[in-house]
Amino acid sequence: MHPLATKIPGLVWGYVINASSGRATRFSPETDPTDIRIDEGSFVWLHLNLADARCTAFLENFPGLSEPARAALTTHETHAALTVDEQAFYGTLVDFQREFDATTRDIGWLHFALSSGFIITTRLQPVRSIDPVRAAIEKNAAKFRQPIQIFEALVVEFQRGIMSVVLELTDELNAIEDFVYDSELRDERRRLAPVRRVVVRLHRHLRTVLALMRRAAATDDDELPPGFEDVAERLVNRLEAADNDVYALQERARLLHEEIDSKLSSETNRHLYILSLMTAFLLPPSLVTGFFGMNTSSLPFAEGIGGTLWAVGFIAVSILAAWLILRRAGIL
Repeated sequence: MHPLATKIPGLVWGYVINASSGRATRFSPETDPTDIRIDEGSFVWLHLNLADARCTAFLENFPGLSEPARAALTTHETHAALTVDEQAFYGTLVDFQREFDATTRDIGWLHFALSSGFIITTRLQPVRSIDPVRAAIEKNAAKFRQPIQIFEALVVEFQRGIMSVVLELTDELNAIEDFVYDSELRDERRRLAPVRRVVVRLHRHLRTVLALMRRAAATDDDELPPGFEDVAERLVNRLEAADNDVYALQERARLLHEEIDSKLSSETNRHLYILSLMTAFLLPPSLVTGFFGMNTSSLPFAEGIGGTLWAVGFIAVSILAAWLILRRAGIL
């Protein structure tokens, strides 16, 4: 047995999970760390808030934690990373940020490090996947016999979060699609742009996590944590299915954007066509009025009466002539 001989700053929660009895004992920040002991067949899960600046000092004295793993737990970098090193597994996972009353579509980051006797997770902003896993441990801790199984549960919850977001985005695309294919033209690009932005970001991060997971699974067997190979295979299958759904949504959003652009271009071309016809009809009358508006001598109909009527007649005849020419040319 070995005690955790340091204070636990930034602790959100912690559990000692006994794999033999299937029980989880929770402790709080007020718990004396020297009283927390990890027996054989047990492991600890600590979830820390990086907003507490003392977390770094605490992790430096945590037993069994390598320097690269400590750096992974305290980093503020915003990209996914997975590393397997001498039966330790650490890195950064993608997740959705969570507000007090609801989850959001903003990307968050969950840092983790695990070995045979512990799993430590850290975050700066609250994330979605953590609470369901904690609730599952409270309900049935016997399902989690190794730290790698908590890691698997975290990734599974992230995949479920993706699927719920996909369903929400699908409903939004359905509503946009109804307007796009309606007879009345409406510019739905403003509504479509946020959807495309979320889908593109999800697809990019999913592809990164999938590539990292495959690379970690290809590591030498002697360096893999116990049970990692089976967990990695299951997670790759899950994430690939989610990525296929996200990619399909991305393609659908792209086609909708192209359809909106096509309809707007058609409408613009129709307006230009009408404007061109108006120009063609008004050009001959403009020539007539320009001719009679010249301040020169000996203009026709300048003397006598009825000159204005003759000018109006010429205007009408010019419009009729323009109409006949356009009809004969097949423009009308």
